[in-house]
Amino acid sequence: MERVPVLKIGDILLVSIQVDMEDQTALQLQEDLAERIVETGCHGVIIDITALDIVDSFIGRMLSTIASISKVLDAETVVVGMRPAVAITLVELGLSLNGIRTALNVERGIELIAAARAEDDDLGFDAADTEPATSP
Repeated sequence: MERVPVLKIGDILLVSIQVDMEDQTALQLQEDLAERIVETGCHGVIIDITALDIVDSFIGRMLSTIASISKVLDAETVVVGMRPAVAITLVELGLSLNGIRTALNVERGIELIAAARAEDDDLGFDAADTEPATSP
């Protein structure tokens, strides 16, 4: 079974899917990514699907699950590089990819994650909790 590499760039994990996503590979990616988020304390996950020609309902659900797991672990998920045919297929399958933000490329994905972190900081949220930070 092939594993999808997870690279750390600053406080972002980059996942570039370059292999056919079989079910077991997708499940292993979920586990590997969750472990890396905890190990590194990263606040963003970018999943690059540029190389994927087809995204079926299982892969769509897997992306949503990864986004949910990441959110619980205090990391924003952005999917980048979606081809028009893939977007059309997802819509036709009725998959909305809840909790996932999308961007055209990695650079825009990084910008989205940075903007989300800045917004949280402006609102006074501490990364360790969901309550607004208060001054003594």
